[in-house]
Formats: sequence, structure tokens, C-alpha cells
Amino acid sequence: MPSGGVAPALPLPGESIPMIAQRDHRTSSRVRVTASALLLALIAVPAAARAQAKTTTTRDSATSVRREPKPVRTFPPELPTKWTPPPGRQIEHEIAGFAKVLCSALFITGRTLKDAAAEDGFFISPLASRRFATDTIVDRARQSVTIRMQDGTARTARRFGDQGCVTLPKGDDSVHFTPHRVVSALPDGASVPWPMGDRVDAAPLPPEIDGAALAAATDAAFAPDSALTAAWVVLYKGRIIAERYRAGVDRNTRLPGWSMGKSVSATVLARLIQEKYVALWDRAPIPEWQTPGDGRRDIRVGDIVRMSSGLRFLSSFDPNYDPKMGYPDHLYVYTGAIDGFKYAATRPQEWPPNTVGLYRNGDPLLVNYIIRRLVEGRGEDYFSSWQHHLFDKIGVRRMTMETDPWGNFLLMGLDFAPARDFARIAQLYLQDGMWNGERLLPEGWRDFTRTPAPAWPGKEYGGMWWLNRNHEFPVPEDAFEMQGVGGQTTLVIPTHDLVVVRMGHYKGGSVSDRSLANALRLLMKAIPQVRPAWQPPERSR
Repeated sequence: MPSGGVAPALPLPGESIPMIAQRDHRTSSRVRVTASALLLALIAVPAAARAQAKTTTTRDSATSVRREPKPVRTFPPELPTKWTPPPGRQIEHEIAGFAKVLCSALFITGRTLKDAAAEDGFFISPLASRRFATDTIVDRARQSVTIRMQDGTARTARRFGDQGCVTLPKGDDSVHFTPHRVVSALPDGASVPWPMGDRVDAAPLPPEIDGAALAAATDAAFAPDSALTAAWVVLYKGRIIAERYRAGVDRNTRLPGWSMGKSVSATVLARLIQEKYVALWDRAPIPEWQTPGDGRRDIRVGDIVRMSSGLRFLSSFDPNYDPKMGYPDHLYVYTGAIDGFKYAATRPQEWPPNTVGLYRNGDPLLVNYIIRRLVEGRGEDYFSSWQHHLFDKIGVRRMTMETDPWGNFLLMGLDFAPARDFARIAQLYLQDGMWNGERLLPEGWRDFTRTPAPAWPGKEYGGMWWLNRNHEFPVPEDAFEMQGVGGQTTLVIPTHDLVVVRMGHYKGGSVSDRSLANALRLLMKAIPQVRPAWQPPERSR
């Protein structure tokens, strides 16, 4: 996994390692933690993970099924603008990311400090950078984590209720917005039948399903144990037919979905399109672009959803990226403690819209910016709007969406939810946007989502969902999926009426691709195909 910049080399086993001091404010005690207690876990990352970190992939995941190298990509001439590196030191950004990862793991997911430090969030806080943490202060009363570096620099992430853990600007103790409680209109789900609730009554499998193969698929999803699979949920025609969790995780555990939040964001935008807040091919309602002569005025909502806006937003996944260029925007919006919407909206154009498709976090931030402007433009509470417009409609109760210090949802990757909630969203797509007889997503939205974006050179990306047109997974080619770093995957497989959710802890990403592939092969043996694979139109807008 590219870290987005130059990081110091990991120490080899046996080398001296700086100790981390941990202060837990429950007891006001200070403990010197040796490498064997905490940092040894940080360096015990498998060699396969380090090797795969050097492998280039277009997906925002260290666990994508490996592909043959692609030909060198050529780009059209760039517009006469320049990229400006984000301010600040990379190591400080990565330590801020570490504080954020630990805060969310402790106070959202419910992990231990040791497990979180050893297994979570290497994407925004590489293992090598964690060597520079000398003091880790956990304040459970305030639900905050502060990390100090060797030079005395301290970075803090703190939980603010339903807005989750927020990385605070250096020197700040709070955020620049008033946190809001998100209240669902749904009753407690324990006694409500699936899918609107969590009660699943025992019943025999449908006769067409091979129970032994299904059980073998579930076993394969958790093998080997080093894959660190945390959750596995399989829906067949909307019914849960397989479900298993790792020790310490259950159906209510909010696990990090990372970039699966991009697909969730697109789904909320689709809901607003269905409700006539905006149209897919409208010019994007971004106020920063409305000056006469600004070429960004021609960027359409649909261009942004396809990650084809053409904005200059450096990503560590760009084909021509070199760490020597500087810390990429793609990571800075996670760790910089900035106004993420303003930052994304003020990037200059690199190409005209709908000419180059690249995996960059600027476009999903702009989708979220559009959503905020639309709902607040009608006087709605932004923080509860997602719950009221979509989640309450499909039984989603426990989605935590984290923000920047200005209260903007950072749904390019800071989303936490039980595996069942991601399954519900995927089931909505399997049902072509219909739920309990009501159309929630626009007619044709699913086909837009799963049609290859024309500005991308291959067939791997649609409308903020990844596509299986290049046979990434051993399932039919019309499958499409949410993907997140560390092996977070939610697959929609229309040919078999299936939804598959696999979530896990980041460190297991180097082997989780193989375990998922093995599980899917067995699943294809267990479930009969009910329809042919869908084919996209030859041309799209």
C-alpha cells in the first residue's frame, strides 16, 4: 500500500525500538510499554504485507485480487495549472492519523489499544511512522487520544458524540461546529424482523442451496486466521443465509468501512436525485466554481460521481505518482484537520471533465459537499439528513460517519457500521432501488452505477462502485462492489441474487484477498445462477 510519501524504514526484529508511554486517564497512571507489549506487534507485519505494499493497484485497498500489470497509461495534455503540495510535515500528518485510528478503534469499534495499534489503519498511519510516537495518552472521560512525538509535537483525535472521532487542528481542543445527536425514527431493532430489524428466525435453507458448500465458503472466509476476517454476511434473495464474526465482534459492532463510504455517499446523493433536489447531469452546484470563465462550471454531478471531474488532486494511486512529489492530497484530507469540502472545491482543473478518470478522494468529498448544500438549502439538519432520507427507510441504525473539524462528513473513508448495515445498502441495489414497494433510488440509477465510466481506460469503475468487468473476483462479470482498504468488500451479485459482505482488520489485508476469493468460489458452487449476466450499453454519457 503506498503511504503517500517517504517513510523511514521499519526496524528489523531485534533492533532497538523507541518505547511508547501510555497514560490512561481512568487511573491517572503512567506505564512504560516495551516493544514486546505494543511495538513488537507493530513490526510483526507479515513479509507478504510489506511486499504487497510495494504493488501498484488502482483500488483503494491493499487486498484487491491481484491483476496482471496494465500497459503504461497515457494522458491528454494538462491544463495550465500547477499542483501545490499540502502544508505541514508528512510525519506529523501520519501521527495525527495514528491518533485518529486509535480513537475510532477504541471509542467507536470497541477494540483494545494494543490490538488497534497492531492491526488498524496503516493506510493513513504507516507502521514505519508509528515508531516516532513516544507518548500515547488515552483520556476515556473525554474520549480522546493524544500522541506525542520525539520532538514534543502532540496531535489529538477526540470523539464528538454521533459525529465520531475528529482529528483536531494542532493546538486546538475542540471543533468548529456544534455536534448534533442523530436520532433514528426506527424502533429498537432487536425484536424487529430482518431486514428492517435484526431478528433472524431460524429456518431451513432453501432447497436449491448446497448447505455443505455454503458452510465451507464461510469457513474459507476466515482462513487463514492471519486474514483477520472480522465479519462475514451472505444474503440470498434478501435473507441472511450465512453469518459469522471474529471473537470480540458481533452484529452490532461498528467496523471501519473505509472507502465503502464512497458508495454510501453516492447512494444518499441518488436518494436526493430521486427526491428532485438535483439532477444527475446538472452542473455541479459548487459555489466556488460559479465565477464567469471558470472552467469548473462545466463539471456535472455525474462526472464527479464517476471520479472524472478532472480536478488536480494528487493521489498515491495515480499511475505517475512518486513519493518524492510530496504528501498527496488523497491522504491529506484524512490527516490534515482541515475543512475538507473547501479544500476539495478549491483545487484547480488538471483536465476538462469527463476526459480522465482517476481514483482520487477529491470527488467523493465533493459529492458530500453537494449533499450538504442541498439539504441545508432546504433548512434540514445536515447531520440527521442521511438517517432520515435513506437509513431509516432500509433499517440502518448504527452507521457512524465521521467529520472534519468543520462538521463535514469525510465519507471518502471515515465510515463505521456493522456488516449488516452495509448488506442492507447493497440489497437496495440488488432490488434496483426498490424497498418495501417504494422506489428509493432513481429508475436507472443501478445501471448508471454498474456501467463502466467512459473516462476510465478500463472497465473497472462505475458510479462510485467498483465493477467486476475485469474478473477481479471469481463471480460473474456483472457483479459490482463497495471496496475499502484492508479488505473491506461488499459485493452485489445479481446473477445469483446474492449480497456478500466481508470485513476485517487492516493488518490482515495482505492475505484476505485470497481467503475471499476461495470463499467466493465455494459460494458459487453453493448457490444456483438464476439469470444471465447483465451487459452495459455500448455508449454512455
